[in-house]
Amino acid sequence: MSIEKARLHLARWGKDALVTEHEVSSATVELAAQALHTEAGRIAKTLSFLNGERTLLVVAAGDARVDSGKLKKAFGLKKARMVPAEEVEPRTGHAVGGVCPFGVNEGVDVWLDESLRRYATVFPACGSSNSSIELTLDELAECAEARGWVDVCRDWQ
Repeated sequence: MSIEKARLHLARWGKDALVTEHEVSSATVELAAQALHTEAGRIAKTLSFLNGERTLLVVAAGDARVDSGKLKKAFGLKKARMVPAEEVEPRTGHAVGGVCPFGVNEGVDVWLDESLRRYATVFPACGSSNSSIELTLDELAECAEARGWVDVCRDWQ
């Protein structure tokens, strides 16, 4: 089960006990914001993209939109393409609605978007459509084993 992969991963930093399972769905930004009684921007959505044969994840603020031009430039892509829904779980290790940067498949690169920096804490999913964890940005970067920060989103400033 994907949430167990995320918990096991987070246990390396002693954060597994902080994972919350909600009684309602948190599979979309809107649903997660309602479940957590917070603004959409604090939901740290994890988006999956194709980078040749590799997969890259970008964790961005829930109210931000990916700018394909910025994405292509940041990663040297010829075309900005999201992973097709049916390929998300095999590529990332998590199903749509629960994709998160914790416990991802080997070879998946995780990046954090600048749109998150305006918050002290954010809420990424934890591998299921009804889970989340509240982390500071430093905790998120560490626990996600992020490769770094990128600026690939728009409409959040």
